[in-house]
Amino acid sequence: MWGMKIKNFKKLATSKDRKKVLEIIESGLNAIDTRKAVLNSIRIKNEKLLVNNHSFSLKNAKKILIIGIGKCSLEAGSAMEKILGKRLTGGIVLDVHEGKLKKLKTFTGDHPLMSPRNVDATKKIIKSLFGLTEQDLVIFIISGGGSALLCQPKGFTCFEESAVVEALMHSGADIYEVNTVRKHLSLARGGFLAKYAYPARVVSLIFSDVVGDNLEFIASGPTIKDTTTIEQAMDVLKKYNIYEKCNFPPLNLVETPKDDKYFEQNRNVLFVSSQTALEAMAEKSRELGYLPKIRKNDLTGEAKEVAKEIIEELSQENSGTVLLYGGETTVKITGKGKGGRNQEMSLSSLRFIKDNQILVSFASDGRDNSDNAGGICDIITKKKALKKNLNIEKYLKNNDSYNFFKEIGDFLNTGDTGSNVADIIIAINN
Repeated sequence: MWGMKIKNFKKLATSKDRKKVLEIIESGLNAIDTRKAVLNSIRIKNEKLLVNNHSFSLKNAKKILIIGIGKCSLEAGSAMEKILGKRLTGGIVLDVHEGKLKKLKTFTGDHPLMSPRNVDATKKIIKSLFGLTEQDLVIFIISGGGSALLCQPKGFTCFEESAVVEALMHSGADIYEVNTVRKHLSLARGGFLAKYAYPARVVSLIFSDVVGDNLEFIASGPTIKDTTTIEQAMDVLKKYNIYEKCNFPPLNLVETPKDDKYFEQNRNVLFVSSQTALEAMAEKSRELGYLPKIRKNDLTGEAKEVAKEIIEELSQENSGTVLLYGGETTVKITGKGKGGRNQEMSLSSLRFIKDNQILVSFASDGRDNSDNAGGICDIITKKKALKKNLNIEKYLKNNDSYNFFKEIGDFLNTGDTGSNVADIIIAINN
């Protein structure tokens, strides 16, 4: 259904080719819709919780708790309340969105940087896990944004942690490096929640926003045994000269739980990922007469350079080809403008894009470091820029892709999607 996810669908669909691209994007966003995914893929049968191909016994469960953390947790929590009904004892959801649920307590936190209310909500989550037994079941809903939300520093403040994380991001550190450090800056990440829930049984439904879907790095792996060490975290901090940039002494890093007993009763399910969206987009592309190719779901690199590489790759394909990518690029901040990696990639592609090509890069959560999800680039965009005499290189140098697309009007507006599976890029030869 047009416009259900893309709020400015009709405004952007100014050509037949654009309309098709937007329909393909719609299909991807619908496939990762959190509430739909949960209600379609989870059910109860014969006292068992069935999750895709996984089965978990609910028989003799004394307590069933839900703990949700991240940008998908409010929507997923709502759906799980409906599925579990009277079986659900209670629990807590910590999300960046505001909302109320029937049985689950809800807390709203801040992202991408930490705040005192993140700390307070995390304390409540930890407290709720104390005193559980082998007869209890905890269903964790883990999704992107969870790293920032699960803030429980030891010997320093959330503001100092925020300064470290922000410095890492501005230095171009990738998500694995950032979350390696985050794990050792909190008493709630890197397997700590599994430790607190022990000896209860734990099932984690994981919505991946991490390149390569490595479960222990999604939301910094709060329920998964951590394979990184304090030494590795320190190496990352040294690599990017973080403490010199932050202008304060090194923080006391904490080691994550390493005892296997905390994880023996844990089951971790990769529930939704960028691959989910890419496969739906490929199917829709075929329906529209295109030849889709899912290139990769672990795309990384500098956004500006990746844009050039994708257009070069696209230029070698035949007419009617759709290239699909999932992943997370980086932006090295050199200017004072506004925008995220998706808008920067889209803007950069405009320097190389040909008349018959379209590229759209967008954040699946709808927030590309701004209130836009991304940008659409084609010959129409290029003509608008020329007419307004906009200097693409100048906007790129100032990292000001947001204001470029605001001026042009070719930004993708979805609002908060309630989903989060990293970034999606679609490139088409018409």
